[in-house]
Amino acid sequence: MNRLNQLFQQKNKNILSIYYTAGFPNLGDTMQIAETLEASGADFLEIGFPYSDPVADGPVIQASSKQALDNGMNLHLLFEHLKDLRKTVSIPILLMGYVNPVLQFGVENFCKACKAVGVDGCIIPDLPMYEYEELYRPYFEANNLSNIFLVTPQTSDERIRKIDNLSNAFIYLLSSAATTGTNLTVSNQAKDYFSRIKNMNLKNPLMIGFGIADKQTFDSACEYANGAIVGTAFVKSLNSNDLKTSIGNFMEQFC
Repeated sequence: MNRLNQLFQQKNKNILSIYYTAGFPNLGDTMQIAETLEASGADFLEIGFPYSDPVADGPVIQASSKQALDNGMNLHLLFEHLKDLRKTVSIPILLMGYVNPVLQFGVENFCKACKAVGVDGCIIPDLPMYEYEELYRPYFEANNLSNIFLVTPQTSDERIRKIDNLSNAFIYLLSSAATTGTNLTVSNQAKDYFSRIKNMNLKNPLMIGFGIADKQTFDSACEYANGAIVGTAFVKSLNSNDLKTSIGNFMEQFC
């Protein structure tokens, strides 16, 4: 059992996760943001490792990734920055990014590095499920690392059941098939989609992401899932001149 499992055992609703990009706004900000978010009430964090072609990300997160890359961030440096993570941060941490940097790093080496610094799971949207199942699952399991799968409104019930069987932490429920940064609109169609997933009675908790920008959209998402993930709105709020204050001001609305 890792920290993610412990969290979902202790708390099963209104779970708040925050996404931000490693190395943004400044190269050395990653740990300070994590520490401040925990102190401000976040339940768990998703730290994005930047990539040059972030196809699922909207313009705000794309821009943060470009800035992070320009600053010099890469996976090797990120693990170096996270080496003392567990001295100051106790909440679950996930790394989120695209498969290409992970393949270049080496999947087994990546999983070992995650364990070494205390990372609890990964979200790699473009890692095919069959490749994870057939090639990489042993590396994740050997390092007590949860692999988080994404579900969209177009995902079939059959595939959702398979994802549920392969998962051991939570399922990332995309509010739409759009890119990140799209405002959450709980239309009748979206309500039907959320209700369909909720009524499947899956064994894993559900977290809704994409379009969660404020307390109102967070509360709307939590009606259908165990919690929600805020990304674009948080990244947009960061003030490089006063990180601590800008984070505290953003988080006040949720806590």
